[in-house]
Amino acid sequence: MVDSRQPQHLFANVLARVHAVCGVLASEGGWPAGIDLSRVVVEPPRDAAHGDMATNAAMVLAREARTKPRDLAEAIAAKLRADDLIASVDVAGPGFINLTLKPQAWSDALRTVLREGIGYGRSPMGAAEKVNVEYVSANPTGPMHVGHCRGAVFGDALCSLLQFAGYDVTREYYINDAGAQVDVLARSAFLRYREELGETIEIPEGLYPGDYLVPVGQALAAEYGDKLKAMPEAAWLPLVRTRAIAMMMDMIKTDLAALHIKHDVFFSERSLIETGNNKVTETIDFLRSKGDVYEGRLPPPKGGAPVEDYEDREQTLFRATAYGDDVDRPLMKSDGSYTYFASDIANHKNKFDRGFANLIDVFGADHGGYIKRMQAAVKAVTAGRASLDVKVVQLVRLLRHGEPVKMSKRSGDFVTLREVVDEVGSDAVRFMMLFRKNDAVLDFDLAKVIEQSKDNAVFYVQYGHARGHSIFKNARELVPDLPDDTEARAAFLGDAAVERLTDPAELSLLRLLALFPRMIEAAAVAHEPHRIAFYLYDLASEFHALWTRGRDLPYLRFIITNDAEITKARLALVQGVVSVLASGLAVLGVHAPTEMR
Repeated sequence: MVDSRQPQHLFANVLARVHAVCGVLASEGGWPAGIDLSRVVVEPPRDAAHGDMATNAAMVLAREARTKPRDLAEAIAAKLRADDLIASVDVAGPGFINLTLKPQAWSDALRTVLREGIGYGRSPMGAAEKVNVEYVSANPTGPMHVGHCRGAVFGDALCSLLQFAGYDVTREYYINDAGAQVDVLARSAFLRYREELGETIEIPEGLYPGDYLVPVGQALAAEYGDKLKAMPEAAWLPLVRTRAIAMMMDMIKTDLAALHIKHDVFFSERSLIETGNNKVTETIDFLRSKGDVYEGRLPPPKGGAPVEDYEDREQTLFRATAYGDDVDRPLMKSDGSYTYFASDIANHKNKFDRGFANLIDVFGADHGGYIKRMQAAVKAVTAGRASLDVKVVQLVRLLRHGEPVKMSKRSGDFVTLREVVDEVGSDAVRFMMLFRKNDAVLDFDLAKVIEQSKDNAVFYVQYGHARGHSIFKNARELVPDLPDDTEARAAFLGDAAVERLTDPAELSLLRLLALFPRMIEAAAVAHEPHRIAFYLYDLASEFHALWTRGRDLPYLRFIITNDAEITKARLALVQGVVSVLASGLAVLGVHAPTEMR
C-alpha cells in the first residue's frame, strides 16, 4: 500500500497509510475536493491496552465526508485491516480508531534507529523555515540570577529542538541598553570609580550595591584617572554607561558560556534610536499611516485598580484593541520619550524586516501581561504575515535539602546563575530546568540534583547511557568483534535477529524508541522542550527496569553466554537505547557520559 518513498519512521509511516486510505475513500465516496488531512494524527493511545496507535481520522473528517464519525471509522478500519503492517483495527466510542501493529513493525523500527544513529528522529518538518528565538535578554545591569538561568536553558533547548526538527534558527539576545536602568547602572559604577580613587562611598537606595561593579570602577580609574570627577554628569554619564554595559555584557556572556549557551545575535535597543534613521519613530509613523496610532485618552481602569501605563491625559496610543488586545497602549511617556513598548514594537518590526516571519519570545514570569500587546503589535507591523509565540518561564525556588538558599553576597540580593552552575554543574542545571513545564513554578534543590538515585532525573538518564556502554564492554568476551566506535557498532548490529525481542519489557522499549521521531515533531510544534526530558526519563526507566529484571530472571539478561544470536539482538536494543538517549540529551545540551564517576 505504501511505497519506498514514504517516511521510514514508524508513526509517520502509519500516518501516511491512514492518509492513503482516506484518499481512497474520498475518491470512492465523492468527498468534496481539498479536504484537509493535516488535522489527522496518529498517536499512542491513552490506554496501552487499546493497542499500539490511535487515529482521530474519522472524528475530524466526518463532517466534510457527510457521514457519521462511527460509520466513517468503520470504513477506514475495513481498509486498514488489509494493510500488511497492521495486525488488528478496533473502532471505539463515537469513532476513535485503535491500531495494533504486527511484530515486524517494532523490529523494523529498531533497524531504523541503528541505521540512522545519532540522526534518528531528525525531521525535515521545518523545511528550513527561518525562526527567530529571543531569549534571556536580561538587563545588562548585573550578573544573571537563577530566574534568568531557567529562561536561558529553556530558550537554548527550544532552539536546538527546532533545529533538530528542520528549522533554520537564529538565537537572539535583545540588549535593553536604552532605558533608565542603564543610567542607574552608570551612576552605581561611578561610585565604584570614586571608591577606586580612594574615596569612602555609601551606595544610596535605588542604586546597585553588588560587588560585581567594583571591577568596572577599577577599569574606569585605569582608563581615565581622576578626569571623570571633574566632568559634569552629562559628560561622564555616557562614557561610564558605555563601559559598564560592555563589561556587564561580557560577564553575562561568560555566565551563559558556563551553560554552553551562545547567541547568534546581540541586538542593541539603543541602536534603534541612536542611528541616523530612528527606527522607533519610523515604526510609529508607519503605524500612524495605517490608522493604528492616534492621540487619545484612555478610560480609567475598571474598579479603580491600578494598571501599568495608565495616565489620565491625552497621549499617543497604539490601537492594540484592533488586533486582539484588551486596551489600547501608550507609545510616549509624559516627558516625550518612548515607552518600552514602542521600542519593542520597533524591535519586532526589525526582525520581520530581516526576514523572520516565525518569531518566538521567551518571557520571565513577571511579563505575562505583556503577551497580548506584543502579539497585537506584530500583527499590526507585519499585516498579519508574521506570527509571535510567547513562552513564559515561571519562577525558580532555589532550595538546599528543602530549605530556601540564602542570597548571594556578590550580587547583593539574589543567587547568581554562575554560583549554581559552579556548585552542581551545567548538566544538572540544564536537565532539571527542563524537567518541568516552563509555565509551572520549579523547585530546584541543590542537594537533590547531585544525588545518585532514581529520584534525580538527570543522574538516572545519564546513568542509562553509561549503563549501555558498560553492557557493550562486558559483551566483548562473548562478541569479540563488537566495535568500540558508535557508528561501526550500530552497523555491526544491523543484521541482528531483532525479531527475537519478544518479551513485554523488550517490546515496551521498542515502542518507546519508535515514538522518538514523533515526540520530537510534537515538541517542536508546541515549543515545549520539556517533553524531551520527560521522554528520556521514561526511556531510561524502562531500560533500567529491563536490566533489573535480568538480575532476577537470567534468561532476560542482555548477555546470554550460550546464545550468541539473542545476545546480539539485545545488544542491538541497547544500541538503540543509547543512541536515542545521546540524541535527546544533545538536543537538551546535556552530556551523555559513557561511564559515571
